Amino acid sequence: MKKNIAIIAGGDSSEIVVSLKSAAGIYSFIDGEKYNKYIVTIANKVWQVETLCTVETQCIASLQETEKYPIDKNDFSFTDKSGKKTNFDFAYITIHGTPGENGILQGYFELIGLPYSCCGVLPAALTFNKFVCNQYLKSFGIRVAESIMLRQGQTIQTEGVINKLGLPCFVKPNVGGSSFGVTKVKTAEDMQSAIQKAFSEGEEVLIESFMAGTEITCGVYKTAAKSVVLPVTEVVPENEFFDFDAKYNGQVSEITPARISDELTKRVQALTSAIYDILGAKGIIRIDYIISEGDVINLLEVNTTPGMTATSFIPQQAAAAGLEMKDIMMDIIENEF
Repeated sequence: MKKNIAIIAGGDSSEIVVSLKSAAGIYSFIDGEKYNKYIVTIANKVWQVETLCTVETQCIASLQETEKYPIDKNDFSFTDKSGKKTNFDFAYITIHGTPGENGILQGYFELIGLPYSCCGVLPAALTFNKFVCNQYLKSFGIRVAESIMLRQGQTIQTEGVINKLGLPCFVKPNVGGSSFGVTKVKTAEDMQSAIQKAFSEGEEVLIESFMAGTEITCGVYKTAAKSVVLPVTEVVPENEFFDFDAKYNGQVSEITPARISDELTKRVQALTSAIYDILGAKGIIRIDYIISEGDVINLLEVNTTPGMTATSFIPQQAAAAGLEMKDIMMDIIENEF
């Protein structure tokens, strides 16, 4: 009997639009001959399932044309208009932001005993908080940017930031993603407005020193049977940094494999695999780095629910490795059974 797979999208942050695109990608990657696929949206406390989504790459766009049913939060099931109840066998979480990337949804699935695709409660919560994650990984000898973290209500003088971190520096939400609320601050006059912009996206703000160099990213997933570290991608944005337009509106060159030496590639892949194990990660994760002068590897951040559109980094890297996304999805799903 075919397993019922819930692809969970939405969320309560600005990243909802990205999540919906990732859900469409994952829907297209999962083998419909082997699994029954459903998209479940979670947003503003409304949980609902989409049925009759028959055009794979357009399923998100066609939500208004199909049937929606509320999810029973007692067991994450739904009952259709005929009275038939459907339970899910597996949840593929592709919410970028709360509650799907920070451990909240993972805790719920742990409570009801439903297998899911990504990191557990602790690694999800840890990696969602950029400051805490980087400080934790720094204790293992991994190089990270110097940083300052502010909580809602706290202030800092511009001079204090510049004295510690210099200019330029980056001001960003501490628990956000997709470059919402991020500013590259190049002058003292722009510092306080950048901090307020970041606070508009969340209750904590991270200020980081600028690291000059080449930006790269590397994906990895592991199961009980295999460990797969994907090729490295070089990221060359047209803008000041890898912002929202670069990520989602094509204003970037993404080169896979990256134009770095074989020796450096192996070091990046080994570090990516090691970080996966240090964090106790699960499913597919992607780790971003800056390569500075002298081939020094500096960690930017860890993404435990990376973007999964057809043009996202993970599908690009899988293609470069000669792998099929359909097979990767099956590896991740079947690893839970």
